Amino acid sequence: MSGTSEMSLPPEWNDDERMNFMFSEFKENRDVNTTDWDSKMDFWTALIMRSCRRRGSVIVNLQDLNKTFQRKEKTPLGLSTVIQTMARCGKIQRESEFAASVDWGGFPGVWGLLLVKPLKWTFSTLLGSNRVPLEESFVVIELVKEKAAELLKVYRSSDFSSCSIISFQELCTLASNICADESTLCMALLQLQKDKLVIVSLHEGEKIVKFCQPGQDRVSPVSDVDIGIYQLQRSEKLLEERVQKLSLEADRCKEEARILLRDGKKTQALRCLRGRKRVEKRADSLFAKLETIRGILERIAQSQTDKMVMQAYQAGVSALRMSLKDVTVERAESLVDQIQELCDTQDEVNQTISSGVTAADEDMDELEKELKALLDESEPDVNTSGLPAVPKNRLGPAGEQILSPLPDVPRGHLHVTADALEEELNRLTLSETGSPQRKATSPERRAEAAQ
Repeated sequence: MSGTSEMSLPPEWNDDERMNFMFSEFKENRDVNTTDWDSKMDFWTALIMRSCRRRGSVIVNLQDLNKTFQRKEKTPLGLSTVIQTMARCGKIQRESEFAASVDWGGFPGVWGLLLVKPLKWTFSTLLGSNRVPLEESFVVIELVKEKAAELLKVYRSSDFSSCSIISFQELCTLASNICADESTLCMALLQLQKDKLVIVSLHEGEKIVKFCQPGQDRVSPVSDVDIGIYQLQRSEKLLEERVQKLSLEADRCKEEARILLRDGKKTQALRCLRGRKRVEKRADSLFAKLETIRGILERIAQSQTDKMVMQAYQAGVSALRMSLKDVTVERAESLVDQIQELCDTQDEVNQTISSGVTAADEDMDELEKELKALLDESEPDVNTSGLPAVPKNRLGPAGEQILSPLPDVPRGHLHVTADALEEELNRLTLSETGSPQRKATSPERRAEAAQ
């Protein structure tokens, strides 16, 4: 660990009186002064967590803590008590105990692969010592869970997410930005394996890690299919590297032949070109094998997709069968009949309501006609000749003329006396006798009218 000068320290760190109390031993009996005892414990617990987060580590030991928290050449005397108290509270756990709590899925011999310093605490524990060994490592539970979540997130966002199994070395490179050292990575993997999200195994002496794939609640055991896919992916990567290397070598031979030809060394240039042809032939052969492997991997991926689709279909059929368990054709027909009956009832109600509104409208029309008749009667009659009034033209909505209706032909009996008829006859006779005079004078009148 590095010194406190590289870490953000609390304000009281510069208070000598306060720090003398913090650097002193804890009282054997906490009940003597619980306030002071708890304040000192909270101070060192928070400082230890802050130090681990700054370093990106999840493992602490007493020796490193004593070096980290030195102040004016003084070492805290109560850190051993702090470690023991944090262990009793479950905030930290011995490294080997933490590894032993992991279910290795039938591979108990693999658990030592991820432990850098296994079982260093056993003998002191068996001897019943209450002191914490200086080099004994403890895992900070809160921090190791955070690192495990970060590691899983980094894996799923990387190019390796399509590979369910990757090598431990590839994982070290992938997690270099989140895990300060290999021990931190191992503890994060142990936490993930404890959560059933990864499995660490051995294949031909190489440590491999299988991750839980998206959509799965837990990782499945490493199968022969997984190993076969892993070997194909390793072969694909190896062939890609070789093809790339041969391509660079062919380009180098071509450039060298060009330089020799420029210098007039035709024979050597031809030799370089022959070498380039051989390299390209080998590259083509390897590339053909690479394409074959890629085709196999694509078919495997397609088969896995088909399997997932079939499982989804099966789940859908089961769910549909359960949802239609109480549904029958007879019930559906009954419901449709009930709906039709209700719709008919609603139509009748609507028709009844509409007819009531229409009657009201008709009454309103009659009232308007009666009102118009009253208005016509109230108008003064200017026709004194006894003749029917001349019909007046009215304009329609489109501007066309609408002729007023002619008066009705009288249908009653005429009350005319004989004397009245005789008087009318005499008047007609007199008018015929005076007609020539009117005719003679007519031209004169016309002349006067023309002047």
